[in-house]
Amino acid sequence: MTEASYHTAPIPGAPTDGQSALLASDGTPLKTKLRESMRVSRMRAFGLVLPLLLFILASFIIPIIMLLWTGVYNATYAVNMPASAPIMQAWDGESQPTEAMAEAMVLDLVEARKAKTIGKVASRVNRELSGTRSLFTKSARRAAKMEAPFLAALEKADKDWADIETWRAIKIAATSLTPAYYAAAVDAKYTATGDFEMQGEERQIHVKLFWKTIWVSGVVMLACLFLGYPVAYLMSHLPAKTSNLLMILVLLPFWTSLLVRTTAWIAMLQSQGVLNDIFVWIGITSDEQRFSLIYNLTGTLIAMTHILLPFMILPIYSVMRAIPPSHVRAAKSLGATNWTSFWRVYFPATIPGIGAGGLLVFILSIGYYITPALVGGQDGQLISNFIAYHMQKSLNWSLAAALGGILLAIVLILYWLYDRVVGIDNMKLG
Repeated sequence: MTEASYHTAPIPGAPTDGQSALLASDGTPLKTKLRESMRVSRMRAFGLVLPLLLFILASFIIPIIMLLWTGVYNATYAVNMPASAPIMQAWDGESQPTEAMAEAMVLDLVEARKAKTIGKVASRVNRELSGTRSLFTKSARRAAKMEAPFLAALEKADKDWADIETWRAIKIAATSLTPAYYAAAVDAKYTATGDFEMQGEERQIHVKLFWKTIWVSGVVMLACLFLGYPVAYLMSHLPAKTSNLLMILVLLPFWTSLLVRTTAWIAMLQSQGVLNDIFVWIGITSDEQRFSLIYNLTGTLIAMTHILLPFMILPIYSVMRAIPPSHVRAAKSLGATNWTSFWRVYFPATIPGIGAGGLLVFILSIGYYITPALVGGQDGQLISNFIAYHMQKSLNWSLAAALGGILLAIVLILYWLYDRVVGIDNMKLG
């Protein structure tokens, strides 16, 4: 804007204090013009980032919200058994089942069999009490011929209808919004009276798997740090030609499919594989006593460490490159030894890269699925494999969502602890 593009003039309606306001060439106050210009700039910037925001919303935020919602909401019974669902929800879970409950149940069984949804209902109740699937399917075939008194007719069809635990399981299934799945995800049971009970010792598997997953992720993170820090140090101190060659070798795994890399480890770790052949050749073990390195936790740790190693090397290397060599030389000139100058001067400067790489490797490890599934066997399975099992085989999506929600909460808690202890502002990726 040139000097001729604005002039001073009194603002109409403004107090006359002897001063004038700056006006644009069209007579608009300059402050108003600047505000309009800033508003247009912000709208233009928002329009540029809108596609990215929509993509994040559609592929990240909404799926997470649906995941958390699925973990507490299941309307399978309420939708397919509309007559008995309200009555079962109102039942206290302590008194004996009533004739009205039985009559509504018979009516729903008849309609569900006609609509061919009795299988869904039976599966839903069976998740609360094992064995009730056959109870529902058998009773549904006979429901059309049942007459009052309906409670006696149901008990005549199957004696399990006389067990109050059956009705309690139905009450839990009839409640669409329920904490039952999150309770099951932590090896507890949500009862019909609204209480929580811990499962028997033989049925407590999820909490152990969560701890095992955290432990494996921590071990993989430390292994990647132990192996990746020297490599990053060499890359940052070697001549450019050699450093670029090392960088290519570090990035080379990204050019190969994760499935191919994992399958290659199966060939290397098996009893007749490359590693065992080397151990036999150098005399570490005999041909009859080869190491068991595959289909167990050892195979999971080795394969995951190899696959995630670049994610530790790259952040540390990017931080090391930015450290001026003069800092170490200054420490040595003041009498520090090589070890002291490294530990007291150089290493603290690389902590932001270590934090970034460690957090990245840990978060990737805690949700790993393909590698433990292929090389882990029964002993090397993590919580992600159980989530996949419930999604693909048992089709218990609500329990899978509850397990995923708890895993997400664990990651957020660890992220919060990292921020409190180290500080997320100190994390650098380059």
